[in-house]
Amino acid sequence: MDMCLVTEELSRACGGIALGYAGTGLGTLPILLHGSEEQKKKYLPRFRKGAISGFALTEPTAGSDPRTMKTTAVPTEDGQHYLINGEKLWITNGNIADILIVMAHTPPKMEKGKEKKQITAFIVETNTPGFEAAYRCSFMGLHGVKLGLLKFNNLKVPKENILGAEGEGLKIAFVTLNTGRLTIPAAAAGMSKWCLAVARKWSKERKQWGLPIGEHEGVAVKLSAMAANNLAIDALTWLTSHMADAKKLDIRLEAAMAKMFCAETSWKVIDDTLQIRGGRGYESAPSLKGRGEPGYAVERAFRDARINLIIEGTSQIMRLFIAREALDPHLRRMLAVMGGKTPFFKRIGLAVSTGLFYAFWYLKLLIPCYCAGRFKDLPPKLQQHLVFAQNASKRLARVIFLNMLIHQQKLESRQNTLNRFVDIGAELFVISAVCSYSQAKAKESNNSSIDLADLYCRQARVRITQNFQGIACNEDKIASALAKRLLAGEYEWLENEIIK
Repeated sequence: MDMCLVTEELSRACGGIALGYAGTGLGTLPILLHGSEEQKKKYLPRFRKGAISGFALTEPTAGSDPRTMKTTAVPTEDGQHYLINGEKLWITNGNIADILIVMAHTPPKMEKGKEKKQITAFIVETNTPGFEAAYRCSFMGLHGVKLGLLKFNNLKVPKENILGAEGEGLKIAFVTLNTGRLTIPAAAAGMSKWCLAVARKWSKERKQWGLPIGEHEGVAVKLSAMAANNLAIDALTWLTSHMADAKKLDIRLEAAMAKMFCAETSWKVIDDTLQIRGGRGYESAPSLKGRGEPGYAVERAFRDARINLIIEGTSQIMRLFIAREALDPHLRRMLAVMGGKTPFFKRIGLAVSTGLFYAFWYLKLLIPCYCAGRFKDLPPKLQQHLVFAQNASKRLARVIFLNMLIHQQKLESRQNTLNRFVDIGAELFVISAVCSYSQAKAKESNNSSIDLADLYCRQARVRITQNFQGIACNEDKIASALAKRLLAGEYEWLENEIIK
């Protein structure tokens, strides 16, 4: 929670500064969570004195799937050191870091007669010979952050600098990525709140056709949606950060949903702010100040916020990850029944038990929820939304199950269908978070949050309904077939010809 609070506050001033801070945390946290007592005593005091850290995972050919990394760490003949060779790309603080957490492939080990690849985490001091901060990358936004291309050429690191145990790098990476994903909602919250304040102020000041633009319905609807979306971002940041602090829950799904939803929703809020500000939204802050107007850096926020849909796992990867995690228990059951490796008689027994399990499971999903009594602590205005969420979650489970029966293993390739599953699930998760958060706010005598929560839930229900309709009726096959023709060059004339 503390890290999220700091990230949110910094992002109000500048998204780039917030990212630089968060990047330092990603380099420190693995030592704090997985380091030996000796490693903690050696490095944590240095961080307190101002040493800069970073987390080196991404490579030119390895992004969302760290298992495709090419960086290697080979033990020396005496077994006391490792030689690291490879490249890391877009590493936050990489050009200025004193200490890096570097992920690398170590020699595979044999398990049950098969070779198993290993990824190991190393603590690397950047003053070690063989390290080179080769290039500082330049981006659309984040001009205040140093993200670089790093090269390792026979960099010699002692075996004592292995973080955790050999082969535990992937686990450490995923824990660190979870933390990184939780800072994105906080950064999104800070930037969106600042934008809402700018949009509200401008909508009161700017007059067109005799009225402040905020009183015209087109802008008014945008403003109320922005406020409702900000409440949703706040709710999800609040919920997931508290879940992380509990340290007893596996929150990979929740962290991924929060990252995906808050990044996309914040981007919409900032885009609407720029639209409301018009030419002044597109103009840079120095230019606005130069001609005597307040220097609201909306265009900088617009540029800085775009990266949130890419870093720590793109929105597309988040959807695939969430879908896989949600479907995996069901797929394992079905594969055990249908898999050719399962003995025939065992397969029959599994088929019977699985059939019975799903028969009763599906019947329970057909029973609708009508009673809002279990949510009696909630304001009446919000109770209906949680009843809707319960029924919609049952409907979603039924729809997913039927699609699994129809498409079986081919469902994995129907990514747009999976995306709709995920978007419905995410919206239901957010409805629950918003209702809970608003209830907590109401207890603090902030009753205005109830109306915002009600608006958010109403708009979310419309999106959920549209996604359910899209699962049953869509043009995905036609669009995919046309994309193949596009890739083959059939529509190249659209790229080159001039309108006649």
